[in-house]
Amino acid sequence: MENKWKQDYERFASAATKTVEKTFSEMDCASLEAAANLILKLKNTGNRLHISGIGKPAHIAGYIASLMSSTGTPAYFLHGTEAVHGSCGQLVPGDVVIFISNSGETAEMRATVLAVINNDCKVIGVSGNPNSWLARHSDVHLLAPIDEEGGPLNRAPRDSILTETLVLQALSVLLQSEGKVTPQQYIKWHPGGSLGKLRAEESAG
Repeated sequence: MENKWKQDYERFASAATKTVEKTFSEMDCASLEAAANLILKLKNTGNRLHISGIGKPAHIAGYIASLMSSTGTPAYFLHGTEAVHGSCGQLVPGDVVIFISNSGETAEMRATVLAVINNDCKVIGVSGNPNSWLARHSDVHLLAPIDEEGGPLNRAPRDSILTETLVLQALSVLLQSEGKVTPQQYIKWHPGGSLGKLRAEESAG
């Protein structure tokens, strides 16, 4: 029992370490910049940014929407399956939707992305396959490749979630940097908790 546990843990740890290194060594900064520029145009047109995914990527979508909003780029979570049952009503022509899918091939994902496109919105796709359906139907594609998921069976989303998160965090850094967010602005958006208190003390000092 103990030896099997250690083997699975070591496989997971090794795969995750390689995934982080691979993500940053193969990060496509040109695509990140193109995605950032597409999003920055929203501020000039009054449009909005939405983040979506189905399954585990939906949880990332909620986090990234929150992260973007707290660092100067208002973003909204778009439910991946509810989108085709009325939630596309939160979209208006010219909005941008970031859609996250490791394979970029699932039927559920295709239905939602097509609905987004049919509502005259732009798509930023995030997947592990540069030739995926999602990549081909995106205005900008952000590659988040992995060699394996790690852990028992090598199936449950682990490393794919990790690399997708890192790629979108990198995008958030570009947007925050371009927005020149000041400590004072950040405090307004994040006044609560120890983080807000720390920033307030820094600003006062």
